[in-house]
Amino acid sequence: MKKKEFKAESKKLMDLMINSIYTNKEIFLREIISNASDALDKLHYESLTNKSMKVDPKKLDIIISIDKDNRKLIISDNGIGMTKDELETNLGTIARSGSLDFKENNESKKNIDIIGQFGVGFYSAFMVAKKVEVVSKAYGSDEANIWTSEGVDGYQIESTKKENSGTDVILTLKDDNDDENYSKFLENYELESLIKKYSDYITYPIKMTKDSKEEVINDLVPIWKRNKKSIKDEEYNTFYADKFMDYEPPITRIHTSAEGTIEYNSLIFIPSHASFDFYTKEYEKGLQLYSNGVLIMEKCPDLVPDYLSFIKGVVDSPDLPLNISRETIQQNRVLKTIANSIENKILKELEELRDNKRDDYNKFFESFGMQLKYGVYADYGMYKDKIQDLIMFVSSKDKKLSTLKEYTDRMKKDQNIIYYACGESVDKVDLLPQVDAVKERGFEVLYCTDYVDEFAIKMLQKYNDKEFKNVCDETLELDSKEEVEELNKKNEKSKDMFNIMKEAIPEIKDIRFTNKLKNHPVCLSTSGPVSVEMEKAMNAIPNEAGIKAEKILEINENHEIVKKLEGLYKKDKEELKKYAKVLYAQSLLIEGLSIENPTEISNLIVDIMSK
Repeated sequence: MKKKEFKAESKKLMDLMINSIYTNKEIFLREIISNASDALDKLHYESLTNKSMKVDPKKLDIIISIDKDNRKLIISDNGIGMTKDELETNLGTIARSGSLDFKENNESKKNIDIIGQFGVGFYSAFMVAKKVEVVSKAYGSDEANIWTSEGVDGYQIESTKKENSGTDVILTLKDDNDDENYSKFLENYELESLIKKYSDYITYPIKMTKDSKEEVINDLVPIWKRNKKSIKDEEYNTFYADKFMDYEPPITRIHTSAEGTIEYNSLIFIPSHASFDFYTKEYEKGLQLYSNGVLIMEKCPDLVPDYLSFIKGVVDSPDLPLNISRETIQQNRVLKTIANSIENKILKELEELRDNKRDDYNKFFESFGMQLKYGVYADYGMYKDKIQDLIMFVSSKDKKLSTLKEYTDRMKKDQNIIYYACGESVDKVDLLPQVDAVKERGFEVLYCTDYVDEFAIKMLQKYNDKEFKNVCDETLELDSKEEVEELNKKNEKSKDMFNIMKEAIPEIKDIRFTNKLKNHPVCLSTSGPVSVEMEKAMNAIPNEAGIKAEKILEINENHEIVKKLEGLYKKDKEELKKYAKVLYAQSLLIEGLSIENPTEISNLIVDIMSK
């Protein structure tokens, strides 16, 4: 029979279908199985509306067969099949979808799931096959036909014999080459793996012959479409472990079946620990996205805001607007609506954990608290109002994690400031002279030990109308108005001495006496928006070096060192400069900062000690 040309604008379009639309060759099996599922759906639907059709839905299935000797892979279904004209129309015209036509021509289409939409999925077979044959017999017909094509050159249709209605798609695989191993698609293990990955939840049995026995490969009904009341914790945990390769059960899960304007099923897990790559650039956020049980995207990032990137799970919706290859989804209202719904449910679940399962929430926060704090700071504070009641800091009250609400509920009646301090660890922060001074006056201090903490606090600015204040900020006032005035007079009187000391350490903005310290001789405070901890964090980022905090050396006015400094100012100003360098080095070490010339400081200390 004479070969026919494809009814498309050009052969170039056919080449595009085969080589450009799909990014992954293995997707061909998903597409052909989806077409087979459509054919079974059509037959089942027709049998419901035509009582003369005797169809047992329990016997509808998809069979995968392998003929290694002839390099053939066969995907068979016992669905509605196609007539010669339908083969001509559906396969001879590129981008013509019989599934879409069927769905659009039935008023009750909402009650039937049809996966195929664009009619190009079938042609993905040519990515792996040098020859494609489609043997089909329409239900109720005595005639069968075979459609044959080797690609862009065209196709032919001939009469053939077929015992039962349905369709067999026979792929003769391409020969292996240096770039591609097509023979792997003739291996049971590879095919089973692809079925489990992409088509595990097709609603009809997908069968393969293994060890001389025919076995069902797919799970048919996904766990997220089952009734929650019938699912045991062990089943959820097993699904989570298998799907997301996690050896520990999740802290909690959120199983949703949403109906209405937009329908979707989702099963979201909050892990109990961070994966090894979570805080690296290599980590990819996203939920697995399904459309009618067919995997569309392994990780759909648009369903998850960055501050919740730790969540794992699946979303399945028949309402998603897929693009032509069904590998990605088009941005639109449906996707955004689902994403917003999932976000709100996760936030509500986290609040539930925080209020009623605090141990679990603390465990969660130890792993992912830094990500939540990042969410407060990121995107110009877009999410801060949603997250502020979920973040926690260790409190000086009991060295335990505390929410901002818990802190403010414990505040003194006349306290208008939330005090916080930053450092590398709770123990190091607790030893800061400024922390000691604030605690001495009966105030509670929040300890910030993550690099993002202060950035998040700066973004919040206030909580419950209470202003945040770093205990190392120069503007911190703990004394009465009279005490402040007295200290200002003393600083003004010692201005010349401080100027001499600044000659030895010109990198600091100022030197002054303070009465905030109890036993410590010195501390380092900062002026302006950049604190010492922010300086360390910013300079750890590539290409951000050079950002400096405006440092102020504060000397305890009640410490014995003051008398020594005043004496040196009167007798030996060069010696005074040495003391200034040593005191500044001491303040840097207290803050966890490095000393630019440790050898010089070491020699100065030895020189001072030897006199």
